[in-house]
Amino acid sequence: MPQITYREALRQAIDEEMQRDDRVIILGEEVAQYNGAYKVTQGMLDKYGPARVVDTPISEEGFTGVGVGAAMAGLRPIIEWMTLNFSLMSIDQIYSNASKIRYMSGGQFAVPAVFRGPNGPAEFLGAQHSQALQAMYAHCPGMIVVAPGTPYDAKGMLKTAVRDDNPVIFCEAEMMYSWKGEVPEEEYLIPFGKADVKRPGRDITLISYSKPLRLVLDAAAELARESIEAEVLDLRSIRPLDEEAIYASVKKTNRCIIIDESWPFASVGSHVAWLTAKNCFDYLDAPVELVASEDVPMPYNHNLELAVQPSVPKIIAAAKRALYLE
Repeated sequence: MPQITYREALRQAIDEEMQRDDRVIILGEEVAQYNGAYKVTQGMLDKYGPARVVDTPISEEGFTGVGVGAAMAGLRPIIEWMTLNFSLMSIDQIYSNASKIRYMSGGQFAVPAVFRGPNGPAEFLGAQHSQALQAMYAHCPGMIVVAPGTPYDAKGMLKTAVRDDNPVIFCEAEMMYSWKGEVPEEEYLIPFGKADVKRPGRDITLISYSKPLRLVLDAAAELARESIEAEVLDLRSIRPLDEEAIYASVKKTNRCIIIDESWPFASVGSHVAWLTAKNCFDYLDAPVELVASEDVPMPYNHNLELAVQPSVPKIIAAAKRALYLE
């Protein structure tokens, strides 16, 4: 299988879906003439023209609303937010319109739109551009929220997102665009609501998704050197959530650590921790641990920025607490 970057996996998914269905369009800031802020839409303008690859004004509320209306009218728009931090400008369009129109119209209107862009902290972006906002979107019924952590998952899930008749929040990460992984040349789709065991184990379950997945795999490799076999479960899909996979893994290992780069209060990680504690109570040999970012605005100083976020040492320490080794 060829190895390609996360960026290229997304680009291939968009290109293939635009070839397959002429209702698929792209709109957002700098997606056309500049080839995308992160070059995900490289070459799309030349290939599909300005009617299907549309540069928008710097108005997230405006072009998000245009995307919702286009989806209601029968198109299948991919709306690129330069960062999910900027999506906060369009929150009314998402919460009040995209997520509710299908329900409020009794199914007469669907909103088959994909809202995608980088989410969470990167480097030197400061407090306002380092927010992980997936929990805010997952909180609202009527939307699908996914956060793939590998190029393979990113391509398969983005193709699934484009074909779905519901609005999909597709969370990427700025630091992941250059990550490489194996992606097959033949077409494939990855269904929503299916977690993936990235590393099997018997001693403890490590649950994560998106960018922290690499940290979790590194931590699992270090634990293995101490004869601790950690199972790494990648959620991939936040809403719908694969609860069956979570419970199956925890019932096997009897211990659970959840790693989430967002703040701990009312986060995806805290919700998964509650579900696990509630539904696996009789199988747990230790309290469920949550390794999240510190509950503070993101510092600009890089040493402090790293200290705030989940890390391999933090994950290992939590695992050893759960195993009563510390």
